Amino acid sequence: MFFDTHTHLGSRQFDADLAPVIQRAFDAGVTRMVVPATDLENARRCLALAKEHPGIRVAVGIHPCDVDSVSGSGWIDELRELASDKKVAAIGEVGLDYYHAPPEGWETNAWRAHQAECLRLQLELAVELGLNVVLHNRDSWEDLTAIVMPYSGRLRAVFHCYTGTLEQALPLIEAGHLVSFTGIVTFKNAGQIAETVRTLPGGAYMLETDAPYLAPVPHRGRRCEPAFVADTARAVAKLRGQEVEEVASVTTSTALGFFQGF
Repeated sequence: MFFDTHTHLGSRQFDADLAPVIQRAFDAGVTRMVVPATDLENARRCLALAKEHPGIRVAVGIHPCDVDSVSGSGWIDELRELASDKKVAAIGEVGLDYYHAPPEGWETNAWRAHQAECLRLQLELAVELGLNVVLHNRDSWEDLTAIVMPYSGRLRAVFHCYTGTLEQALPLIEAGHLVSFTGIVTFKNAGQIAETVRTLPGGAYMLETDAPYLAPVPHRGRRCEPAFVADTARAVAKLRGQEVEEVASVTTSTALGFFQGF
């Protein structure tokens, strides 16, 4: 019924109880999940997990906060090999992050330039392989869209954990891209995100948990897990004046059209 399109089951936070976490998700009606990687090692870990579960697929990529783990261009060949696995549904999680400070030894401009170069290489790989892209944005909206939007028509992107306005989202949607909502939409201070959820056209968005982060109400303060996407779906349905079954059906259909291999 539900599709969690972004859940970090490869996180060490799930080491102690991963099997029950996955079972709770299935028990809650979450029939499909996409697990995004953060670096090459994490991608291998996520792929091993996906091979054990028919309802799980993987996005492989280098997260912008982890691009210090790669240099030169040889790493893109390793990523290409990983992305050829039939369990890979997209390239991700990739993007730009200007919120977190650069790692030790990096000057801000050089760090941002390295993020941008890694993003471009991964976008080119996505085009080469015919895969769509899962995007991370934090305090980098203008630079991120300037890099990604010229790829419209050659790939589709989902702007995950979307917190922007309807006015920001519509040009993305018109270009064939999507946005995705997390448990933030359930928060009392959701503000403009709630308004975007109310008015965005159906088929233009997906649902996610971003587990282990951003647990929705009534689970705030706890480690998030994929079962909680059902709570986000109920909140979205209430905001849109729809039945939760309709939201689940439309968002699952949208996700199946975006991600490969399910």
